[in-house]
Amino acid sequence: MDVSEALRALAAEGLSADALFALARDKSTRGRRALFETVRDLFLDTGPTVSERERALMGEIIRHLVHDVEMVLRRDLAERLTERADTPRALIVQLANDDYEIAHPVLLGSQVLLDPDLIEVVKHRTLDHQLAVSQRKVVSEAVSTALVDTGQEDVVSSLLKNHGAKISRQVMEFLVDESRRVDSYQDPLVRRPDLPPELARRMYWWVSAALRKHIAEEFELDRDVLDDAIVDATAEQLNQTEAAPESKPEQLVQRLAELGELTPELLVKTLNQGEVSLFVAAFCEMAGLKPKLMRRILYEPGGEALALLCRALDIELNTFVTIFQLSRRAKDGVTAPTAEQERDLVRLYTTTQREDAGRILKRWRRSSDYLFALRQLSVDG
Repeated sequence: MDVSEALRALAAEGLSADALFALARDKSTRGRRALFETVRDLFLDTGPTVSERERALMGEIIRHLVHDVEMVLRRDLAERLTERADTPRALIVQLANDDYEIAHPVLLGSQVLLDPDLIEVVKHRTLDHQLAVSQRKVVSEAVSTALVDTGQEDVVSSLLKNHGAKISRQVMEFLVDESRRVDSYQDPLVRRPDLPPELARRMYWWVSAALRKHIAEEFELDRDVLDDAIVDATAEQLNQTEAAPESKPEQLVQRLAELGELTPELLVKTLNQGEVSLFVAAFCEMAGLKPKLMRRILYEPGGEALALLCRALDIELNTFVTIFQLSRRAKDGVTAPTAEQERDLVRLYTTTQREDAGRILKRWRRSSDYLFALRQLSVDG
């Protein structure tokens, strides 16, 4: 139905259309705008006395005219129609597919739009249109699936942050697996109230230390049991792969370990002889840590990590102090410890229970990130 047919239908319904016909005959830009504004105002201002058919006819006229008017009028119309439930669906769908500035309020708030309308917008319009759909107060499972199918990480992250969005179990499982690759999915996923505990448990394997703490507390999971499972699985995976060739210090350390000669005294001896590589390899073997993390522990500015490591390994206090002093001298650019610093480290060593230090060492064995994560979280995790 074109504009003239809609006007004639309105006249047949009993509405006075003389002025409208006069405007319709004016094909200029000014005339089309005047007709648009007149019918728009008539549509917006008429009360319950106007029938559904009459309202539908006015909506049809506006729909035909809307592309003939400038953006500011289209945006104003979209904003004014967003909250109305009596707007013809065809008109709302047209506005939802308009430029983003016009479509935005409609996509965010109009309840006239149905799932098929929203899915079409998601499939065929811009990233901004997709983001607006993801932020609706209520998003159905079907629309959520369409949003995830776009593969747009910003859109998916926005959807996950929207707790009014319903996400199917199948899609949730997919996103949990994707969160191993896409870090931006992790935080909004674990904070969703509808995340099943078994999927939260799966995510625990690869998220950051802070999120692990949140998962464990929110879902009442035993962190030590989960962390032990991670260690076991990692060890199993490493055993299935070909081991990297060992360096000469590592080969010697392996031999010393077999002979039962890896002792704190050996650590001091290797440092005194300037055998730093052998010292690091031996200390790594005794602690069960990787060389990169061991060097961070040895040479961090405060020395607190080394104190906790020696306490966990039950290395006596005097030997710890000697290792601390000698390791500082063996590394260029590391400032020699002051007497006050040594007193603070002795105090830390003596006031820390070996069991507490052991828990920290256990976490360091799982992930080198814990060296710095534990400065932000409590010692108990």
